Amino acid sequence: MSEILTYIDQFEGKTKTQLLEMYRGLQQILPDAVECISYKMPCFKEQNEAIIYFAGYKNHLGFYPTSKPIEALKHRLAKYKHSKGAVQFPLDEPLPWAIIRELIEYRLTFTLG
Repeated sequence: MSEILTYIDQFEGKTKTQLLEMYRGLQQILPDAVECISYKMPCFKEQNEAIIYFAGYKNHLGFYPTSKPIEALKHRLAKYKHSKGAVQFPLDEPLPWAIIRELIEYRLTFTLG
């Protein structure tokens, strides 16, 4: 079992379901990424650069694309609780794949050029 699946397996219910959905979706968006656990969270890296982290919590998934994508796309994140480097996606709502993809694409653009 991969490190990320081992991480996900420690959760239950909606948290586990959404973590697994996030993981599978990120595998599709970032098919060439290296998967690992970093800072005790699942992480996807490209060209040895961390692109995205995510984590499970009781009422939300934490999504960590770093500060630049969040700042650039904050108008798209108004619905979600967010800070300089994190976005919280509530467990009782579908994951917003269009926004997730935009955040990742922005991150890839400024990180990998």
